[in-house]
Amino acid sequence: MVDSSSWSRALVQISPYTFAAVGIAISIGVSVLGAAWGIYITGSSLIGAAIKAPRITSKNLISVIFCEAVAIYGVIVAIILQTKLESVPPSQVYAPESLRAGYAIFASGIIVGFANLLCGVCVGIIGSSCALSDAQNSSLFVKILVIEIFGSALGLFGVIVGIIMSAQATWPAKAA
Repeated sequence: MVDSSSWSRALVQISPYTFAAVGIAISIGVSVLGAAWGIYITGSSLIGAAIKAPRITSKNLISVIFCEAVAIYGVIVAIILQTKLESVPPSQVYAPESLRAGYAIFASGIIVGFANLLCGVCVGIIGSSCALSDAQNSSLFVKILVIEIFGSALGLFGVIVGIIMSAQATWPAKAA
C-alpha cells in the first residue's frame, strides 16, 4: 500500500499538463534570467573599461549579443515545447503515456533553462574578461572572443538535449 503522503503519490496526482506548463515556464524564465545575469556581468565591466579605452564599446557589444542569444534559445525551446502539448480526453489525463509526456516536457524545460542559466553566466564572465583585456591590449580581443563562442555553445548543447528529451512527449491517441 502506498502512503497517502508519499512523493510518488503526489507525482501521479498532479496533472501532466501542470508539469508541462511548469517546464515550459522554466525553459523561458530561467533562460532569460541567465541572459540578464550575463548582460549584467558583461555590461558593468564594459562600461567600466570603456572609461580607459572608449574604442572598445562598439566591438565588445558582441558579448552582450551572445548573452541575449541565451534568452532566444529559451524562447525557441518554449515554442517547441508548447507545440508538443496535445489535448486528451479526461479519462486519459492520468494515463501512463500522458504522465510520461508531461514529465518529458518538464524535464526538457528544466534542462534547457538551467543550461542556459549557466551559459549566460559563463558568457557574461568571459565577456567581462574580454572587455577588460581589450581595454588593456586590443590584440587579445579575437582570442578571447573565440573562447566566448565556445562558452555560448554550452547553451546550444542544452537546447539539443532539451529537444531530444521533448521527443519523448507523446500523448495517448484520441479514441475514434
